[in-house]
Amino acid sequence: MAETEPPQIYLITPPEFELSVFPDTLARVLDHHPVACVRLALASRDEDRISRAADACREVTHARDVALVIESHLMLVERHGLDGVHLPDAGRSVRAARKELGEDAIVGCFCGTSRHDGMNAGEAGADYISFGPVDMDVFDWWSKVIELPVVAEGALDLALVAKLAPMTDFLAFGEEIWREEDPVQALGRFIAAIG
Repeated sequence: MAETEPPQIYLITPPEFELSVFPDTLARVLDHHPVACVRLALASRDEDRISRAADACREVTHARDVALVIESHLMLVERHGLDGVHLPDAGRSVRAARKELGEDAIVGCFCGTSRHDGMNAGEAGADYISFGPVDMDVFDWWSKVIELPVVAEGALDLALVAKLAPMTDFLAFGEEIWREEDPVQALGRFIAAIG
């Protein structure tokens, strides 16, 4: 990653949300701030609920030229016209996901704080790796040694964002903004902290 490029913003949906409310909230956030990617990360296992949420979020993100990936549910990517999948399994299913979705789809992978898992996921074909909770040593090392884009996620605060900005390609915000009364303002504060 070039030292001068600030990290891009990556949003993670709340694990539960009202389908009648959240898409409008997401639209307001995307209309106010540049966001590279949104991850649909529902805790529910109800396929109908997830499918309806995927369609609603896709309408919002694609209208604004923002990528939408879904956490875990590989079989829903093509069915709902999503941009890819985010795998929470430290790279174990990256090859299968890549084979299933093809070269054009986004395949991301959460690797905890393990450099080894991150490198393995990259070799298996992941487009990005996410690490969290944040371990500054991992990000410092990754930014100096590995070219594969990296996402910082999990309990980010303003001070951490300022420190991480030179070492990461993406900063992922989820509950950090959705739990606030005004997610647009909350994300604005984080973006300002990037410097």
